Amino acid sequence: MFKDIQAKHCIVAVLSSAFLAFGLYHVHSLSGVTEGGVIGLNLLLYHWFHISPSITNFIANVICYALGWKLLGRKFILYSAVATVSFSVSYWVFAQFDPLWPQLADAPLLSSVVGAVFVGIGAGLCVRVGGAVSGDDALAMCMSHVFHIKVEWAYLITDMTVLALSLSYIPIGRIWYSLLTVILSGQIVGLIQRIKYRQP
Repeated sequence: MFKDIQAKHCIVAVLSSAFLAFGLYHVHSLSGVTEGGVIGLNLLLYHWFHISPSITNFIANVICYALGWKLLGRKFILYSAVATVSFSVSYWVFAQFDPLWPQLADAPLLSSVVGAVFVGIGAGLCVRVGGAVSGDDALAMCMSHVFHIKVEWAYLITDMTVLALSLSYIPIGRIWYSLLTVILSGQIVGLIQRIKYRQP
């Protein structure tokens, strides 16, 4: 079952998902700037029902991974399982402490840029090694595979759908900041996938 699974890829999955969880808790969850896809859906459910993303992210991932099993394969599922557990545990740990930068609640432009960096790098590195931190990564990878489009465009489609739903709690004046963060994070993910490096 674990044939061809590389320890270094598992380590990247753990660290990248923890990096993403850190950004979601310390930036997105208090700034009013949201992400799209499953990440944004987690924040939407947290706002309306106070359900922790450590729970909703796990459930959403199981559903998305089940749908993408045939397309994404065994290695994807194993790396993604590592990332999912790491994200949930990391977010739970971070949530035991007060946010580091509460002033970001009044700085939506800065939050959108900083948050995009956390999401783009966190998700991008995990996708690069063949896994996904959250269900929207899995969904975007499936869409990219099926429709032969770049992964950043697949992200944008799902992100825009969730952002439309997020108008139920985010003022339209702030949704532009969310639009900025999903565009930037998607482009960062795409950039990370295109970077060429020499295999050892």
